[in-house]
Amino acid sequence: MDILISIPFLVFFPMLASFFIMSPLFTNNEISIRRFSKSIFGFIFLYTIFLLVMFDTANPFISKISFFGLDWIQALGVQFSFKIDGIGMILVLLTSFIFFISAISSKMNIRKNHKFYYSMLLLLMSAILGIFTASDMFVFFMFWELELIPAYFLIGGDFSLETNTEAKKSAIKFVLFTFLGSMVMLLGILLLHYYSYMTSQTLTANFSEIFTERIPVIIKLIISACFIIGFGVKLPIIPLHTWLPDAHTNAPTPISMVLAGIMLKTGAYGIFRFNYQIMNDVFQIFAPVLAIFALVNIIYTAFVAYAQTDIKRIVAYSSISNMGLILLGLCAFNQIGLNASVFHMTAHGLVTAGLFMICGIVYLRCKTRDINTLGGIASNMPRLFGLATLIVLASIGVPAFAPFISEVLTVISAMFSNLGIVLKVSAIVALPLLIISSCYMLKFLHCGFMGEKQEAFAKINDITTHEFIVLASVVAGLLLFGIFPSALLGMIG
Repeated sequence: MDILISIPFLVFFPMLASFFIMSPLFTNNEISIRRFSKSIFGFIFLYTIFLLVMFDTANPFISKISFFGLDWIQALGVQFSFKIDGIGMILVLLTSFIFFISAISSKMNIRKNHKFYYSMLLLLMSAILGIFTASDMFVFFMFWELELIPAYFLIGGDFSLETNTEAKKSAIKFVLFTFLGSMVMLLGILLLHYYSYMTSQTLTANFSEIFTERIPVIIKLIISACFIIGFGVKLPIIPLHTWLPDAHTNAPTPISMVLAGIMLKTGAYGIFRFNYQIMNDVFQIFAPVLAIFALVNIIYTAFVAYAQTDIKRIVAYSSISNMGLILLGLCAFNQIGLNASVFHMTAHGLVTAGLFMICGIVYLRCKTRDINTLGGIASNMPRLFGLATLIVLASIGVPAFAPFISEVLTVISAMFSNLGIVLKVSAIVALPLLIISSCYMLKFLHCGFMGEKQEAFAKINDITTHEFIVLASVVAGLLLFGIFPSALLGMIG
């Protein structure tokens, strides 16, 4: 069976499919493009399930691509190498699932330029899978930058029948923020690569082979700060967050699902790989300060989310608040905190994918996202209302759903952290403030669905079969990991 396990196949197959769709050889027929693309996304999802079945936490999957027997950049010790450990396996599976349901949801949301849209979506999937599986710093950075190309076109592209003049501005803002953060991150990678070689005389860029013990502390502090800034843009950490609400609001619904469900997690994953693992000694110095920023993320954006009137912006700001929880778990710097962070990456990925799907469905039917003009649609859309209620309850941490587990673990990890009083105070403050999330999410549910029925929405239809399948699968995942959390926790290690 080992011959069927190939990380390069997993990473590059969507890219090859993307190039094939864009080529003149492929048809321009909308239905054929959609069916072919969904079959590719479905196949990759099934392949990641196969990898999960074959996965052994004690023996991670490892692959390397050689070029005529040589490494990628032999003179610099850079290898085209990949590795999937427990955390990587979880995020790879989450990636394939979110992209699959996003492709399904694209049926109603994407109305033109199908060939370009689906090719870019496949290319984005390939880049993100490369980020989660790369075991070499420069390969990681290559996929990190590759991600910008399809993301820019997907956020700012013209894929609906309505013209959105703000979409291109949001796409440019996203690229500028991410690119500037990438340059700072690249500086950190170059410094780490140079000083690792100078102190160990071993030329390598592999995560597991980098030697940092002899690097001067001041240099390690600079390197770690570069990584925190670079990944903090994508996480995002306040005040590096301003690109996110605009990108979420103006992107097509399936792309908002991918942005919040997966792309934000690449920032947290980068902090874990570079700061938490490689630069662990100096990360402990930064952790109390980052815990304060995490607390600001949780508190500030929760209040901002409550003040929003656009249902998509409510979900966008709630994502920033939840990423603060993920960062707080990492700052605790213990096993419980690591478990909490990775678990919440998965739980939040499912929740936000479902919430943005709901926002897209409401907009398609009602032609508005203004919470002040919505209301009373629950009677016309009982299936959507039922599934939306379950997903909203999950998002506020009701027991039996996955976010409840990760929120409790995050608070416990901060309470038991050995990194000082700041983490303990953060835990005490964060716990009651999590109630704020229930305020803005219940506002989202009550004002959007209940209340007095509007005459303009008297003839809207309930969700279709494919929309029901997407939302029901999200609810099923939230219940599965909420009732059986050990299914994920046992893989983190």
